[in-house]
This record gives sequence, C-alpha cells and structure tokens, in this order.
Amino acid sequence: MKLNLELNIADHDAFYERLIDTHNGLSDEASQMLNAKLVLLLANHIGDNEVLSEALAMARHGLAAN
Repeated sequence: MKLNLELNIADHDAFYERLIDTHNGLSDEASQMLNAKLVLLLANHIGDNEVLSEALAMARHGLAAN
C-alpha cells in the first residue's frame, strides 16, 4: 500500500470546518492533545507501518528542528 495523496474526502470544506470547531474553546495545550489523540486514532485505523512511515516523513519534510 502507498500513501494516498489524492483528494479523498467527499466534502473537504465541511471536514475542515468540523476540525476547527472541535478545537474551539480549547487551550493551546488541550488543542495539541486533541491533535495527538487524533493522529494516534487515525494511525491505528490505517494500521500499515509503511504508509505511516511515508506520512511521517512527508509531514516532517521542510520543518526546522529546534
């Protein structure tokens, strides 16, 4: 399996709105925890270490280390 980079969410605008709404009212710390929990839930759903490794590498690409 390979990481799917094609648009795959039927109503991506509605999903983005739900994602933002889910963060509303949370502190920065709670918002970061929500993101971490969401990543772990979706990673478990994907379940393929090769795909997850590709996604991690792509997400990290271009970000500066502290």
